[in-house]
Amino acid sequence: MSHKDATNAITTARARVSVLAVSAALVVSTAALSPAVAGTAGPTAAGNVSYAAGTTDPAADQVDNFQVAERTAEQAPRPANPVTAQQAGNISQQEPHRSPPGANDWHCKPTGQNPYPVVLIHGTWGSAYSTFAGLSAELKADGHCVYATNFGAASVMEKGGIQAAQPAAFATGDIADSAVEMGEFIDRVLASTGAEQANLVGHSQGGVVARQYTKFNGGADKVNHIVTLGATNNGTTMNGISELYDIVSGTGVDIDTPLDHIVGVAGMQQLVGSPFITELNADGHTVPGIDYTVIGSVNDQVSTPYAATFLEAGPGSEVDNVTLQHSCAIDQSDHSSMMYSPHTYDIVREALTPGTVPEDARRCTAHS
Repeated sequence: MSHKDATNAITTARARVSVLAVSAALVVSTAALSPAVAGTAGPTAAGNVSYAAGTTDPAADQVDNFQVAERTAEQAPRPANPVTAQQAGNISQQEPHRSPPGANDWHCKPTGQNPYPVVLIHGTWGSAYSTFAGLSAELKADGHCVYATNFGAASVMEKGGIQAAQPAAFATGDIADSAVEMGEFIDRVLASTGAEQANLVGHSQGGVVARQYTKFNGGADKVNHIVTLGATNNGTTMNGISELYDIVSGTGVDIDTPLDHIVGVAGMQQLVGSPFITELNADGHTVPGIDYTVIGSVNDQVSTPYAATFLEAGPGSEVDNVTLQHSCAIDQSDHSSMMYSPHTYDIVREALTPGTVPEDARRCTAHS
């Protein structure tokens, strides 16, 4: 072998190692993107949760344990048996299309106090149940009409990433396509409830889907308020892994093709500086006429740095950027567990219906 051939062989080998290193790092980091993946410790983790099984399939028209009759949304008892992120993840793996408690009552009609139906949008590799089994019940208890669905299913072969092999791993496909899919679901919610606008609550990628929908998919006039939690609004560095990606791709090595299959197209779209994030934020963060509540946690190790989730208000919009620990220092929730924090619940409840839970009345308990 000539010196030139040997040099080329070494360069190729290094490139392959670099691709594998970036792939492994991204997979490990993004494995915490949703409770569905983070909460799979074993079948006994489901505990004694006793909610009846509904479905996130809109065609099925099923609900959980709420009366099926056309009516206005009425306050239900505050959930007495809260589920944890780990429990919800395990349940979702067993029943991927199970509805969160209180969601998908297609006979619900909004009230004057809560005139906007609430649509819950999960994140990458998540599901409606794994992400919102706690918050959905809280919002239903406040009298909201609550809806959630699984969306964005793409297999490993369809560039959904290796985690797409999990039964309850959704939001794995192209985010632009997912926004169109969610738009169709929102249209059905509006038609069913008779409302002209909805409130959207999105976790992680779900927040980005909500913003994509309102910016590019005709949702601007159909949405009143967007709440995001740990959303990758300005992209994520994945705790610095995106820098490694930049270094390797800067050598001319084709790293995108293998990563699209290993990490998944949706994961790649959420990296800092990606074409998707760049286009989403090109003309500002907000859409006139829509207000935003943006919730982040200092312990978020997926949407990093955590403050990159925050938005800047443009004309015709108001933005409330909230750090969990600023109003409850003992709440140490991370990217996934924030979705099961009572403090988070109360922030969202107040955002959707001002006056429901003033700041000095929010629950503040140790949570991680």
